[in-house]
Amino acid sequence: MDPAALQNLTPDQKSAIMQQAQVQANQQIMQVMVQNMTQTCFAKCAGTSGDRLDTKEQSCLASCQDRYLDVRKAVQDSLEKRQGM
Repeated sequence: MDPAALQNLTPDQKSAIMQQAQVQANQQIMQVMVQNMTQTCFAKCAGTSGDRLDTKEQSCLASCQDRYLDVRKAVQDSLEKRQGM
């Protein structure tokens, strides 16, 4: 968007644009996080059991994903706490 056009927007319109940009940024961050989690957990847990995961591999993947999401939440909570100070 042209910077001159931004000056002609109302505060509500500017706020809506900022919210939309934040949503898009969050979606991209989540997409990258899911890709990283998938690659990391698959590399850690998947063996050579053929074209299907065995029970042990499935359990490992579930645990890995849970830990990955727990750590992400802990980091997010910590960042939010620091921003609130």
